Amino acid sequence: MSVAPSSGPGRPLSGLSAELAAHVPQLLEAMRSVGSGLELHSTLERICATAADLTGARYAAIGVVDEDGDGLADFVFRGVDAETARRIGRLPDGHKGLLGALIRDPEPVRVADLTRDPRSCGFPEHHPVMRGFLGLPIRVQGEIFGNLYLTEKHGGRPFDDFDLAMVRVLATEAGIAVGNARLYEAARQREQWIDGSVAVTTALLSGGDTDDALQVVAEQARRLSGSAAGIVLLPADEGGLEIVAVAADRPSTMLGSVVPPDSELVAELLAGQAVFIDDAATDRRMLTPHGRVYGPVMMLPLQSDGRVLGALVTPRAQGEPAFTEAERTMAAQFASQAALALMMAEAQRDRERLAVYEDRDRIARDLHDLVIQRLFATGMMLESAQRASGVPEVRDGVGKAVDELDVTIQEIRTAVFALQQGPAEVPSGLSTRVLREIAMAAVPLGFRPAHRFVGAVDTLVGDLTGKNLIAALREALSNAFRHARASRIDVVVDATVTLPDGRPGVRLTVADDGVGIPAGGRRSGLNNLERRAESLGGDSRHGPGIGEGGGGTTVVWEAPY
Repeated sequence: MSVAPSSGPGRPLSGLSAELAAHVPQLLEAMRSVGSGLELHSTLERICATAADLTGARYAAIGVVDEDGDGLADFVFRGVDAETARRIGRLPDGHKGLLGALIRDPEPVRVADLTRDPRSCGFPEHHPVMRGFLGLPIRVQGEIFGNLYLTEKHGGRPFDDFDLAMVRVLATEAGIAVGNARLYEAARQREQWIDGSVAVTTALLSGGDTDDALQVVAEQARRLSGSAAGIVLLPADEGGLEIVAVAADRPSTMLGSVVPPDSELVAELLAGQAVFIDDAATDRRMLTPHGRVYGPVMMLPLQSDGRVLGALVTPRAQGEPAFTEAERTMAAQFASQAALALMMAEAQRDRERLAVYEDRDRIARDLHDLVIQRLFATGMMLESAQRASGVPEVRDGVGKAVDELDVTIQEIRTAVFALQQGPAEVPSGLSTRVLREIAMAAVPLGFRPAHRFVGAVDTLVGDLTGKNLIAALREALSNAFRHARASRIDVVVDATVTLPDGRPGVRLTVADDGVGIPAGGRRSGLNNLERRAESLGGDSRHGPGIGEGGGGTTVVWEAPY
């Protein structure tokens, strides 16, 4: 496609050269302005403004050609105000009309009246009137980056050879500026992804709560990929993949959901294959309703050393552009780094668990070989003293002390047996799991928290709510141990409550007499409790504790059955 002689007024070459020479200062200033920044979108806006000023055009735009070369990935415009743009609606996609013709045949085009050109497909409602048109490609290192469009020259005159010559020079400089901006943008994106990988590695290896660390993975993936959500999935006990962390603007009901093992997507991810979907709303492989509200989706296996630990999913909203090749590459590298950090964190927890087992075994031996033997010897001495005493009250008192020692020895032997057996498998009943969490917390706390159950906890509370309640209890007890310095903790699980929306539910209350929550202190644990409750349609809150004068903290977590 070339410039037809009839598409605009011509002028002698000598006259054109003279006019160009007269405008060299203006052209140099325009070139300086175009190359004065490195941010890509701002650079495109400056090119539009400069081209419009040089040619006297009322409207200017740049359509960035997508990776496939058959449409527009971005459209930057000047001259149309925000309200008019809102009323027009969707931006051009370059699949038809004169813009599509320029993509298919990237050569300069001048049109005196768009309304009469056979390639024009008309304008949408509320679009400003545009007649005169000048379009030409912008090349970056020999490749087509996009097209520059100018319309409606002031005074209603058509664009001429001088306008085309000026814009040709500007387009060359624009290609250089765009190339520099793209290099800067790529370098900045790589730096951001590297920083995100460092944040994930730090979170996973810090020894903190695993749920918090996985939440960091989801949040970083969402931020870096420019997605509507970040989702982490790990293998579920019953097969498939369970959603264990979600980062989104609004509370999500996805947390705890399981994508079934018969899903094609699960099979591909567990086989270590990345999956890219252009539109989740229409893809037949999306079995869950949660995914159908999104547009482009990137699904990456969390894979390291040939082992798939889970998956990372970053969906964009409907209508958003698909992920570029560069974004896919950097996201895949991020997922690999996160998987490696997960494996290192798992190995670190295994070492810590082994150290705990070794410590338990040492404590059990010490209790058996030293404490029990000394107590037994003390009991024998007391029995001898009892027989030698002629005072009945003394004999009775010593006899009671010996009985207490026998009970103490039996309790210690029970404790020794429990220490040698190690942690039991998690039972299915919710009340038993609550008791197990309390027993495990008693070791670092130095005392056993009190507990109380109200209602048929084991039969009323479903698996998903029960699983999240146990995680909330573990988080609350962990906070009490690490931060509260409490000497008393009361745990209540009440399955007879009615939630504010009228549904029956279960309420977990963990109250302590510690130091309370300091102003400006970390809230990650409390935020995690809120996310879990909100994902189920419940709520989490905190208030004064059970210490003197309301000292300490009370955490209330509730959700429907």
